Amino acid sequence: MVVQKKTISKRKKKIMPLIEMETSIMKMFGIRQNIIVPNISWGFDGIHEIDIFVMRKSGLAIEVEIKRSISDLKADFKKGHNHESSRITKLYYAVPKELLEKSLPLIPKDAGIIICYRLNNNECNIARALIHREAKIRKDSRKLTTEEQFKIARLSCMRILNLKTKIIELQYGKN
Repeated sequence: MVVQKKTISKRKKKIMPLIEMETSIMKMFGIRQNIIVPNISWGFDGIHEIDIFVMRKSGLAIEVEIKRSISDLKADFKKGHNHESSRITKLYYAVPKELLEKSLPLIPKDAGIIICYRLNNNECNIARALIHREAKIRKDSRKLTTEEQFKIARLSCMRILNLKTKIIELQYGKN
């Protein structure tokens, strides 16, 4: 009798999709208390690309830079802007929980860290985010002017229209 060896394959853990990280971070910051805009890459005069922009009622702004891999995190430090802007009061890096330990030595000490993870239950995986390390307030930061606050609000509204248009296209096909 021949005994077959069972091959145990190590399943690669699937990294949390970007959309789950984004929505869990947005929920954590509270969409009822703040204006939160994903993916700012234009429309806010001379600011660098921002994964999630949080504008508080006070007019103070927070940037969240989402990193799904160590190589993505390392590549971020090769960019010229270093996430510096007087309009950003705090900077956070968001990483999947599984990457936290490897990320810690790479993330600047003044930047906060948000971890994203899933709560597993029988019906579905629910994404959550929490602050692992609080960001330090930047000394050169300032409140956004009223004009800048309105620009952020307009960008937010534009994102809603774009997303709803994409939903319609997915449901009915492109016209």
